[in-house]
Amino acid sequence: MPQLNPSPWFLILTFSWVFFLAILPKKVMKHSFNDKPTLKSVEKLKPESWNWPWT
Repeated sequence: MPQLNPSPWFLILTFSWVFFLAILPKKVMKHSFNDKPTLKSVEKLKPESWNWPWT
C-alpha cells in the first residue's frame, strides 16, 4: 500500500507546517495596521439654537 509509505508526503507536510508557523506570521505582521486611530474629541458639543428672524 503506497499510502502507508510516509516518504513522499511527510517531508512536504513538515515543510509546509514550518512555513505556516514560522515564516508566514512574520510576513502577515509586517502588513498589520500599527497606528491606533485617536478621537478628536470625546465630549459632545451642545447644539446651537437657530435664530429665526420672524419670531
